[in-house]
Amino acid sequence: MKKIFRFFLSFNPVSISTLIIIIVLVMLGYGIEIFHLFELKTYDQRLKWRGERPISGLVVAVVIDEKSLDKEGMWPWSRHKMATLINRLSDDGAKVIGMDIFFTEPDKSISMEIINYIEKRLNALNITDDDLFSYLDETKRLSDNDMLFADAIKSSKAKVVMPYFWHSSQKSLGYDIGLEELDRRLKIIGNSLYSMMDYDEALNDDYDPFFNPYINPYAPEVNLEILSVPASGSGYIDLPYEDDGIIRRMPLAVKYGDRDDVYTPFSLQCAWQYLDSPPLILQITKYYGIDGVRIGRLFVPTDEKGGVLINYYGPGGTIPHYSATDIIQGNFETGTFRDKIVVVGSTAQGAHDMRNTPFDSAQPGLEVHATVIENIINQDFIKKTMTVPEYDYLAVIILGLIIAFIIPRAGAIMGLTSTALVIILYTYLCMWLFSNYGLWVNMVYPIMGVMLLYASLTSWHFLVEEKNKRFLHSTFSSYLSPELIDDMVTSKTIPILGGEARVVTAYFTDIENFSLFSERLTAPQLVDLLNEYLSSMTDILLKEKGTLDKYEGDAIIAFLGAPMSIPDHTLRACRAAIEMQNRLVDLRKKWGTEKQMEGEPDRNIKRVPSEIWNPGDKWPKVVHEMRMRIGINSGEIVIGNMGSKMRMNYTMMGDAVNLAARLEAGAKQYGIYTAVSEHTLNMEYINEKGENDRAINHVEARFIDNIIVVGRSEPVKIFELFAMKGGLTGHEKELFNLFDQGINNYLDMQWKRAIECFRESLKFERYPDAKTNPSEVYIKRCEEYLDNPPAAPGEIWDGVYRLTEK
Repeated sequence: MKKIFRFFLSFNPVSISTLIIIIVLVMLGYGIEIFHLFELKTYDQRLKWRGERPISGLVVAVVIDEKSLDKEGMWPWSRHKMATLINRLSDDGAKVIGMDIFFTEPDKSISMEIINYIEKRLNALNITDDDLFSYLDETKRLSDNDMLFADAIKSSKAKVVMPYFWHSSQKSLGYDIGLEELDRRLKIIGNSLYSMMDYDEALNDDYDPFFNPYINPYAPEVNLEILSVPASGSGYIDLPYEDDGIIRRMPLAVKYGDRDDVYTPFSLQCAWQYLDSPPLILQITKYYGIDGVRIGRLFVPTDEKGGVLINYYGPGGTIPHYSATDIIQGNFETGTFRDKIVVVGSTAQGAHDMRNTPFDSAQPGLEVHATVIENIINQDFIKKTMTVPEYDYLAVIILGLIIAFIIPRAGAIMGLTSTALVIILYTYLCMWLFSNYGLWVNMVYPIMGVMLLYASLTSWHFLVEEKNKRFLHSTFSSYLSPELIDDMVTSKTIPILGGEARVVTAYFTDIENFSLFSERLTAPQLVDLLNEYLSSMTDILLKEKGTLDKYEGDAIIAFLGAPMSIPDHTLRACRAAIEMQNRLVDLRKKWGTEKQMEGEPDRNIKRVPSEIWNPGDKWPKVVHEMRMRIGINSGEIVIGNMGSKMRMNYTMMGDAVNLAARLEAGAKQYGIYTAVSEHTLNMEYINEKGENDRAINHVEARFIDNIIVVGRSEPVKIFELFAMKGGLTGHEKELFNLFDQGINNYLDMQWKRAIECFRESLKFERYPDAKTNPSEVYIKRCEEYLDNPPAAPGEIWDGVYRLTEK
């Protein structure tokens, strides 16, 4: 590790910046899949940021929606209705009708079945009436809905484009199609071929037989031949997803096997038919792959695989929709479809033609095709910088140089701010170029370069500072803990080695009757239990910015307010105590439900009785009932490095610390589990609003007693913490009310009244099954004072009680 640091320190900002920029440029040129995926996500965000855009209205959608299904009946419809739909659109002047619907099976006609049955019966009866059979043939022709549909396609003044799709493999098709069937299908989609292939001279001069920029499928799935043949053209409707399941590109070229035939997509066919079928040329270069598609004077730029970026206009519904039933019934204005490209498809629920696009997770597939048609006709494309990669490389270099100039000259905050500003400005520039010029400039690699440069230069600067500060470590390491040295270096302050007096909060916890745990658990079991318990409690302490002084067996000794000054350390200590007690409730529930693992040896190794450890339980009952006591006190405490020359620790000492420890131990005499002194609750601090505040304003605490603990001469009022402000239950509120009444009578030396109040409050105590509780303590004390009052009648009594046990 030291060698790595020395090697890193041998660089300087210029060499580091140069190296990082070169690495990012190489990664950009090579292309890494995960970063490509991130870049696609930025493309989606750019589309959304740009928002919906107006469309020309040239392309419209006639949809089989819920309304159509309600009016015309469930799908599939009779081909007679589809023929009517074609005729209506054709008569209204539509120029191209693209059918984004499959018709792979003959239409089922009841009339045809009846006629076929009659013919069969006539033949069986040897009836040979030519007129009758001629009539049946004519009736059959009129009842053949597929023929009616085919006639509508053939006679349509609008050019009709039929769909098909590709099976990617024999596995996806489910069987071996065979050469004869394959040739039949390829013949049906013969009107989907490119008319010409344009290879550049370099490719013609040095042809590589393995050069293949195309998508290569297994076999097409086509419509009925009777419907496909009369159509003006056909195109595949495959919409391939990116790796993240979103459709962003439309492949414009598919080549089948070793044949030279290259097929066109549905959207390109519709656009080509609309443009009156000019020369349709696929342009291919040797070093790039497919360069694009030329349609007469129009050009469609593609990536090397022939994919065109779909320049979406918005979410589902952006392309104008017309309900198919309205067209069939003639409920539309004349001229609605004049000179338009009409894409017919389904948007009804259950149609399984909803696609995941950057705008919409369920956008109708026909809208994707319609969008591509609109893009082609209006030459409205996204210009990806992959065709002009200099922009991306230039962005990496320029942004890298900016960061390389700023970071070595700026401080930590200024460097971070400047880096963030550069990223924000570049992001905005990319969004602006995309929105206004349709230019997709790479965001991920330039921003990654900025972040790598910032991290590398900042790390280098940090290591240089560490090198310059090593003398601090060599100077103080003999009497300061490593943790405190790190804190000292970070804050650039040196703690007073002999200690300093600071007002902080001392915090003690201890598990009740811990000796029972040691008696009933083995050492490994006890360690596992303590680790879980101490980890949970320490997490809460650290969350409240407490400092862990030490563990003493099951006890936690900590303080809040040092080494870093925390104004509200009193409130944080109270909040930590409440959270710890609540967390212990959760742990008890968890331990109470845990069982031995199947096949695990009996955990009751010490063979304690079953009434103490239920067979099959992971833990004995004493664990299920674990409780801890907490003592909290605030005051002036000596904080500093204490220990030997060989080992020192940042710890605390003083009278206020001792009082916190006494409160934790003394809580046992009252049957309470969280004892906090008046010093903690009433100590003032400045809160976040700049106002004077006290912890008592934020917690629910019950006054317990005014006591003098063993070893002290000054009394202190102690309280029992219940909850944060407003967290009392109705039961606890009644306890507070009755107990306070008892305390008031107690302080007035009205012993009988006090006993009555405490007997009532006893019914509401939190731990009725405990050996003792505050109400019981006061009942016994008041009964003693009836015979031996602490003060003579007429004397003033301060209400102080002296504890006789630690």
